[in-house]
Amino acid sequence: MANTTKWVLDPTHSELLFKVKHLMITNVKGEFRNFEGTIVAQGDDFSSAKVTANVAANSVFTNNEDRDNHLKSEDFFNVEQFENLTFEGTKFEKVDSENYRLTGNLTIIDVTKEITLEVAFGGIAVDPWGNKKAGFSLDGQINRKDWGLNWNAALETGGVLVSDTVKISAELQFVVGAE
Repeated sequence: MANTTKWVLDPTHSELLFKVKHLMITNVKGEFRNFEGTIVAQGDDFSSAKVTANVAANSVFTNNEDRDNHLKSEDFFNVEQFENLTFEGTKFEKVDSENYRLTGNLTIIDVTKEITLEVAFGGIAVDPWGNKKAGFSLDGQINRKDWGLNWNAALETGGVLVSDTVKISAELQFVVGAE
C-alpha cells in the first residue's frame, strides 16, 4: 500500500468556470476567481481519493459588474450570509486509465445536494522547479433550483431569462503538498 499523498490545488494554473443560457439563445460564462481544493490519495493512485473544495462566493466574475453584484445578492449566492460554496467528495471512482467519476456533496447557500462530475486525468509531471503536479479537467452540470437559486424573469415570447441548467467546467492542477 502506497503512502498517503496530499495534493493541494495550484490556483495559478487552475480555473473554475460556469455557463448558463441567457434569453435561451446564448450562453453567459462566468468564473470563480478564488477557490482551493485538496486531494488525498494513495501516492499517485487517485482511485478512491478524498476530494474537497472551498469556493469564495464573492469571487464570482462574469465580466459585468451589475450582473456580478446581482449574483452576490440574496437572489443568488447571498455572499453577506454565505461566504463559501463547498464540495465534499464521497466517491472518486476510476472509469479507465484517463477518466474518473467524482460524486460528492455540493453546498450552496445553506443547501447540500449530491452531484456527479466527469473527470479527465491529464497526467502527472514535474515542473522545472521540481514540483510534482497532477492535472485534471472536470465537467458536469447542475440545476440551480435544487439549491434554491430560483430568481428568474419571464420573457414576452415565452421562456425565461436564465436557464435552470448550469454547466460547470474546471481545469485543475494540483501539487504535492505538506503531509
